[in-house]
Amino acid sequence: MTETQTIPEAQLAAAMRAAGLGGFRVAAVLGSGLGGFADRLEDPLVVPYEDLEGMPRSTVPGHSGRFVQGRLGGETVLLQQGRVHLYEGHSAARVTLAVRAMAELGARALLLTNAAGGIEASWPVPSLMRITDHLNLQGRAPLRRAEAGFGCPYDPEAGAIFEQAARETEVPLHAGVYAGLLGPTYETAAEIRMLAQMGAQAVGMSTVAEASVAHAVGMRVVGISLISNPAAGIATGPLNHEEVTEAGIQYAEHFSRLLQAGLPRVAQAVA
Repeated sequence: MTETQTIPEAQLAAAMRAAGLGGFRVAAVLGSGLGGFADRLEDPLVVPYEDLEGMPRSTVPGHSGRFVQGRLGGETVLLQQGRVHLYEGHSAARVTLAVRAMAELGARALLLTNAAGGIEASWPVPSLMRITDHLNLQGRAPLRRAEAGFGCPYDPEAGAIFEQAARETEVPLHAGVYAGLLGPTYETAAEIRMLAQMGAQAVGMSTVAEASVAHAVGMRVVGISLISNPAAGIATGPLNHEEVTEAGIQYAEHFSRLLQAGLPRVAQAVA
């Protein structure tokens, strides 16, 4: 019996529904240091992962491990505060289980956020990047056999909504390719040079599996990276997770303004 049969998304979706979650068209996954955006929701309902049978729990600092549902700009949205990663010992099926469950509950669009290392040396740090495409270098295939054939998961129309929101809120928003590596170690300078030659502007250890699965199950996908630190070979010192968390705090206002403007519009676009 496979893992997805043992802990199916329908089981997790049922547990989420029993906890009061549901009725949303758009959901978002908040990455390292970015969970504070949940404080912007009106009438929040908070459900810790440990209250949901089958929901894997993160062990990474900066990932609170709970769902928060509430109102934003007149729309009901679901926020996932923290994710699990392949490098924590989870399979691709478990990493993407919550994505499939959110689709079961009716989500038609998904915003994926993360903290990433910056490969484009001309961009300031911290800054924000809309993901236009990704490189899956994690050595894991997240899709099921019947889902083979799906290409770039990032929806250009939903991405354009965030581009417009960025202009209106005066939040600088770059655009580029995200390279997803397995982790948990940071990359070497040689690896960063390789990724630059492959066309990547940012690098991290998440997102690519979730994006592919969300697209395969019919959701419109947007990806936003917080460029929290220069990548190896560009940075002047050693890399560490505390730097990532600090960047999230430092850039929280810009990040929150962008999401507060963009998320309700995406919800309306998929109505």
